[in-house]
Amino acid sequence: MQIANRKIGKEQPCFIIAELSANHNGDLDIAIETIRAAKRTGADAIKLQTYTADTLTLDCDKDYFKIDGGTLWDGKTLHELYKEAYTPWEWHQKLFDVAKEEGLICFSSPFDRTAVDFLEKLNVPAYKIASFEIQDIPLIAYAASKGKPIIMSTGIAEEQDVVLAVETCRKAGNDDIILLKCTSSYPAPLALANLNTIPDLKDRFGVEVGFSDHTYGYIAPVVATTLGAKVIEKHFILNKEIGGPDADFSLDEQEFKEMVKAVRDAEKLLGKVSYKISEKVKKNRKFARSLFVTEDVKEGDVLTEENIRSIRPGYGLHPKYYVDILGKKFTKNITKGEPLNKNMIKN
Repeated sequence: MQIANRKIGKEQPCFIIAELSANHNGDLDIAIETIRAAKRTGADAIKLQTYTADTLTLDCDKDYFKIDGGTLWDGKTLHELYKEAYTPWEWHQKLFDVAKEEGLICFSSPFDRTAVDFLEKLNVPAYKIASFEIQDIPLIAYAASKGKPIIMSTGIAEEQDVVLAVETCRKAGNDDIILLKCTSSYPAPLALANLNTIPDLKDRFGVEVGFSDHTYGYIAPVVATTLGAKVIEKHFILNKEIGGPDADFSLDEQEFKEMVKAVRDAEKLLGKVSYKISEKVKKNRKFARSLFVTEDVKEGDVLTEENIRSIRPGYGLHPKYYVDILGKKFTKNITKGEPLNKNMIKN
């Protein structure tokens, strides 16, 4: 699978997405500088969200629309939150241009068909389906029909929701699917991450997998990487002092840079399946055990447990010969501390 010029999947490094979300605080200049900062962190991509308050919900103050669930946004209506958080559509072209200048892949999460149509005009290389839209089957079908890779967060999904979403993409003729393990809690407690689901998603659905993170810090993305995540998405903010709906669980430039480095270090540690050793390690084999003469002996003396031992370093015979050579005789006089070799032993 490929998103723009970036391959995703086996033997490829994690595709690291900096999620802009609402972290521009309604200021285009902040949005632009955030994209430039994302490039400095080592991120591969910047992701926007394409909606308006009216494409997501109704401007209504009935209890149905009020946020009251122990979140960072309690007390607001949905419409108020989304009006505060949205990225103006007239900004998108400029933000895509800035990302291109910086060498970042830019794409977005559409939240209705009009957003998909708008993003198609910008030639986005992929679509991200947000956690709370994974049940919006018509939206998934429409986005998938465009033939671009589909990234879907599973935050609120039960197993049957994931099955239906994946089936919907495939029925639309699109098998370029990435499922992101996600916990739709803001911030998300570590105990609810259940990152072992990541390899299960890959095995069960036969897709690429990753992790969309809402926890504090960045230990969770690093652990996700070790479990096979090939995409990491994390909210990114230029400076937490600007505030905003998502600031609390976003990483600033320094933190995001540290996360990218930690993920890349984890990938180095994982490496590949190999039983070969490096040249550097080969040099250290001289400090491994081998058979040495441990006391002065004369020609004709018998090899015993007292006069030969398996010790460090590794200049003598392999210890695997130890039992076989006990009871044989030395071919010459040898002083204590000499590495044992076959020429010293009578057959």
